[in-house]
Amino acid sequence: MVLDYEQPLYRPPSEANNLILQVTIGCRFNQCSFCSMYKHKKYRLKSLGEIQHDIDIAKKFAANSTRVFLADGDAFNLDTDQLLAILKLLQVAFPRLTRVSCYATPANIAAKSAADLNLLKAHKLSLLYVGIESGSNLLLKKITKGATQNSIIKSLKMADSANIKVSATVILGLGGQQHWRQHINETARLLNQAPVTYLSTLQLFLDATSRSEFFEKYSDDFTEQSDKNILTELSELIRQLEPVKRVVFRSNHASNILALAGNLPKDKSRLLSEIEQALNSAQRFTAHSLRSL
Repeated sequence: MVLDYEQPLYRPPSEANNLILQVTIGCRFNQCSFCSMYKHKKYRLKSLGEIQHDIDIAKKFAANSTRVFLADGDAFNLDTDQLLAILKLLQVAFPRLTRVSCYATPANIAAKSAADLNLLKAHKLSLLYVGIESGSNLLLKKITKGATQNSIIKSLKMADSANIKVSATVILGLGGQQHWRQHINETARLLNQAPVTYLSTLQLFLDATSRSEFFEKYSDDFTEQSDKNILTELSELIRQLEPVKRVVFRSNHASNILALAGNLPKDKSRLLSEIEQALNSAQRFTAHSLRSL
């Protein structure tokens, strides 16, 4: 017996072996021009009764679950009372539970008070996946992110103050050939001020659903980066990063041209060396046919 998810269902790579509980359908914001993940879903909150039903089913095949991911796109949009009710149901159903996580936007982190965040952390919601995408205000506006560099920094600091870990993502190639330096410079500037525990890169991947919206909202010429230019972006980002605390870095998402793993700042030299080797030999490049969202 398995849960009857409303498809498509997305989750971070690191949640592959964990229980996925769908508490919202779609994404409330759903305006980011590069993202097609929830374009065909109408956003709604699942009732507590529906969620309890799903938990009862999950207990039959995953009674020993220790980690739960709350789907869909921005479950952290739920108000604190709703999230607490769900967390309490999970703690009763899964006595070995150690961590609950979900996607979050900078806006719905900022909408919570410090007391709210501390309360949610006390009930095991201890990891948020946040799409930073870029630190450039110009690009954040072009992709309709609904955030600014300052608002992202503020929200990430709020999460850190509550001891909630943040897994942040940055999209390489988002500035195209025209704005890539601004994209990387401002993203590094943001990350050097905002504490994150995990940092991952994705590579810009526009499917048929998102391509036209992306180019329309970009509002000026956009020339996509080549694979080698993407690696130049990655190298420059890592070179500029001086995080305020240790960061676990990964480029293992399926969209990436090159898979890397390390800790920053400790492994900076090694990561830069691996990128340089890849630039000198395309043999390590992930084939285009294997890249996706």
